[in-house]
Amino acid sequence: MANVYALQYKMGVTHRAMKEGTVKGMRMSMDQYIDFPVKDRASFKQWAKRFKVDITARYPKDWEGLVKRWGARDCPLCLLGNGQFGFYSMLRTWMGTEGVSYILYDDPDLVHEMLYFLADYIIELIDKALREVEIDYFNFFEDMSFKNGPLISPEMFRKFFLPHYKRVVNHLKENGVELIIVDTDGNPMKLLPLFIEAGVNGLWPIEVAAGLDPIVIRKEFGNDLALIGGIDKRILFGSKEGIRNEVLRVLDYMLPRGGYIPTIDHAVSPEASLENFMYYLDIKKKVLEGKYV
Repeated sequence: MANVYALQYKMGVTHRAMKEGTVKGMRMSMDQYIDFPVKDRASFKQWAKRFKVDITARYPKDWEGLVKRWGARDCPLCLLGNGQFGFYSMLRTWMGTEGVSYILYDDPDLVHEMLYFLADYIIELIDKALREVEIDYFNFFEDMSFKNGPLISPEMFRKFFLPHYKRVVNHLKENGVELIIVDTDGNPMKLLPLFIEAGVNGLWPIEVAAGLDPIVIRKEFGNDLALIGGIDKRILFGSKEGIRNEVLRVLDYMLPRGGYIPTIDHAVSPEASLENFMYYLDIKKKVLEGKYV
């Protein structure tokens, strides 16, 4: 195992990873997760002490300068980038997917306690940003689905997560944030009505390999959800004809109906050639500019 090493995230997760193939901290292979910081109420109480809303520590040192620069911007501004915060994703980071799956049944009171804590934490943390900056959209990072469906049932979502989503979303909207996006890979179709009920009105990346199609989502939910993604990254492995046909199939339906940003449905895979990727960008650019017939 000379090509494998163990490390620990700042979030307390111990995992094993390949030494080779790292590009700017990212690897094309998934890590093996070994241990997590939260296992029960006692360990949660200890772990929660790390989550203090210390504005001096949590906000950039040049915050005032950033506020001035953002005030003169000509582009959308997102509060919390991808990978920052979500209710399910935070529990998964603390306990692991298996740990969360068990705790929902074994200790529901602890789940409620952790989610109340997270809702309080994020509302208090973002309050300064909401008061001082005009935010265009908020991004929940969840990754709470896999190829065949959600990692939790709609019933579990309603019981545990929906009240806290509503609370945070209401706080965001009361402070002028109109677009609330959820990022989840996999197939979350069974959860989409609940996200909409919570006030979420955006979804990405619309992962085609998990059976999603932006056209199907638009037909079922109308304009209740703005969509980002949904162009199958695997088309970049094939022919130019296939790339053109897929781009036109999606854009011909989606663009006239609005509320859609066309992108590859996830990170571009290394199997994609630069030539094919540039061709995809060219076709999309021409369609968006009205130059492609």
